[in-house]
Amino acid sequence: MGPSIEPLASYLAPLEEAAAELANTWHPEDPAYRAEVCRQALMNLSYGYFVHFNADAEHPDWSPLYNPVFLCQPNPDDIYLFSPLRDDLTYRVSGDRGTVSKLIFVTQRGIPGTLETVGEYGAASSFDDSDFTVGPDGRIDIVFSAVRPEGYEGDWSQLKSGADCIFVRYRMIDWSCEVDPQLTIECLDEVPMKPRLSPEAIAARLGRQAAVPRNQNRLFYTMQNQILEAVGQNRIHPVRLPGLDKQLYWPAVFSFGEDEALIVETEMPAVARYWNIQLNDPLFNAVEYVYRQSSLNGSTAIIDGDGRLRIVIALTDPGVHNWLDPAGYTEGTLYGRWYDCSSLPIPTITTVKLADLKAHLPPGTATVSPAEREQALRSRVRAAQRRRRW
Repeated sequence: MGPSIEPLASYLAPLEEAAAELANTWHPEDPAYRAEVCRQALMNLSYGYFVHFNADAEHPDWSPLYNPVFLCQPNPDDIYLFSPLRDDLTYRVSGDRGTVSKLIFVTQRGIPGTLETVGEYGAASSFDDSDFTVGPDGRIDIVFSAVRPEGYEGDWSQLKSGADCIFVRYRMIDWSCEVDPQLTIECLDEVPMKPRLSPEAIAARLGRQAAVPRNQNRLFYTMQNQILEAVGQNRIHPVRLPGLDKQLYWPAVFSFGEDEALIVETEMPAVARYWNIQLNDPLFNAVEYVYRQSSLNGSTAIIDGDGRLRIVIALTDPGVHNWLDPAGYTEGTLYGRWYDCSSLPIPTITTVKLADLKAHLPPGTATVSPAEREQALRSRVRAAQRRRRW
């Protein structure tokens, strides 16, 4: 008889550590916060299965990451996939590029959910569709390895020492019409057949899966608290994260009263290949973005006549085209992105009374009627649902 598995509950003890991270939220005494932390723990536990059971470095496969089931601040414009790998093996990614606005690969050390701080990530390298060849039929073929294979002259990206995972982002600006890629990943080295897991291996992975919610909470709560400590509320704190050399994030912790609105305002780069702005809840989860307009980008926002971008955050619809709907939250984090832009302006955030909003916006600000908003939201839902999100 083989080794026995302990009662399942014994492997789930780390979930209590995830719940204990409630102490590092902004209002640990609030019952709503406690309920949402519990929901978040189970959400991330489901993601943890893909981290520890779906694939391994010798038998890579794409798993979902940061999409609506796993809500630790996904960019609504991105579909994220990841696979484990090893820096001593050689991999081939191939398939149809699709028609997405950007196709971005990042290799790094640190699969999300296994580390507790941003500082633990490393060995990062990014590679997007301006760096590789796309055939006339949309075909791509890229090799990832520590050293370029002898005699190979095709597209190649180096795996830095310590790299253990690869990410892919399918980035859409217009969700309604762009087509997702269809990509495969394979290990080109001779490796053994994928084995049946032993009871010992399953037991070890169960424990590591249960630790994912704790790791995620510690990482993301720390990130938003660092913004608050650095600049306070309603101020932008630009940051760069490992692996995305072309992308500057401009986050802020937002807070406003029920009778107030926030106006986010910025100059626009002369060349802006991609930008967006989104809202997150107080636990760093993306605010509902299928049925709520909680994000905007270069396709969905309107630039004012003076060339500046102005966006309004308010609990109720102010009738402004560029409204970000916080879905009932009066605090959380705002995240913007400049990607491959000619300049990197830093937006400002101004708090005004909602009743006085019109006086703080320029003449000619684009407006919408309730009927127009309803139709825009219906179009958003249809566009979001046609995308691969898990």
